Amino acid sequence: HHRSSENQLEPDAFIAWDKQEWDRNLLPHEYAHSWSGKFRRPARLWTPDYRQPMQGDLLWTYEGQDQFWGLVLAGRSGMQGKDMVLGMLAAWAGGYTQQPGREWRSVEDTGFDPVFGARKPKPFASLARSEDYYTEGALVWLEIDQILREGTGCKKSIDDFAKAFFGMNPGDYGQIPFEVDEIVTKLNALYPYDWAKLIDTRINQPGQPAPLNGITKGGYRLVWKEEPNPYTKAGMEFGKGLNLNNSIGLSLDKDGKVTGTRWDGPAFNAGIVTGAQIMAVNGMAYGADTLKKAITAAKGGTNGSGATPIDLLVKHGDRFDTIRVDYKDGLRYPWLERVAPGKAPVGLDLLFEPKRPVVAPKK
Repeated sequence: HHRSSENQLEPDAFIAWDKQEWDRNLLPHEYAHSWSGKFRRPARLWTPDYRQPMQGDLLWTYEGQDQFWGLVLAGRSGMQGKDMVLGMLAAWAGGYTQQPGREWRSVEDTGFDPVFGARKPKPFASLARSEDYYTEGALVWLEIDQILREGTGCKKSIDDFAKAFFGMNPGDYGQIPFEVDEIVTKLNALYPYDWAKLIDTRINQPGQPAPLNGITKGGYRLVWKEEPNPYTKAGMEFGKGLNLNNSIGLSLDKDGKVTGTRWDGPAFNAGIVTGAQIMAVNGMAYGADTLKKAITAAKGGTNGSGATPIDLLVKHGDRFDTIRVDYKDGLRYPWLERVAPGKAPVGLDLLFEPKRPVVAPKK
């Protein structure tokens, strides 16, 4: 990705502009890698030759900052609309509020996931975690941006850090390795703050709450609705699956096969695991709408209240079982909602604001 990059999207990515909007973030992400990860490279990922093994630390900056810039550049350029970008942020943040693996595994430690995980399926990914240095790293960089804006009265932002961190040796196709101390030094030059403690807490320490500070400092909040946000909705439509991770704790393919179970979630506690298949819902053949209606019908109910239970006929191997899922909170999908008063742009609005007018594509 340093001098060139071959990236593949769906054939109609620029023709079906609205339909494929959710998936176009790949291009600004890979474009930004020329600077983030390639020109500026974690010190132990730089090696003089192929005989020296790489050490994959600081991936929260290599990939996490790049994930952040991919989102920012997509929003600023119009490659993705603001609602789609906010939907992506909501999906990431919402997922981390439901992730039990946070209790034992730090963001930095997820940098070792490619070594043994190799992006293969995991039986309980929510407990094991995966390559979370991408999206949680991005949320940490979002917090860094908002601290800069808040602390300097919007006179400084992540743009100024990027100029200092990436704007070295113009035209140089080499690499400049970095350590975390350089990040701290350059941030302190913009705004004095205990950046070292912030980074250590957010990145190196397990047991941290979901990384929502960048969102709240940016004038928004994470809320839950019964309908999916634009990003989650488009992803489900494309994959023909059903995302119920934040409600009963399941993700399913179009045929009702369980592709993921949230550890300690309602479905998990009822005994439903990855690889099982839901054949029927309350006596009716499985369908995504049928299951969603059952979850809604059970909302707010308690034993004896008259609410409809969620009874699932589940096939696991050659065995069929009717399993009742104890869940009464309805469908839950994450959204970002602006809470700042007035209409003037605030933190997140300013971050995604174009640097020059964006010309919308002709449809």
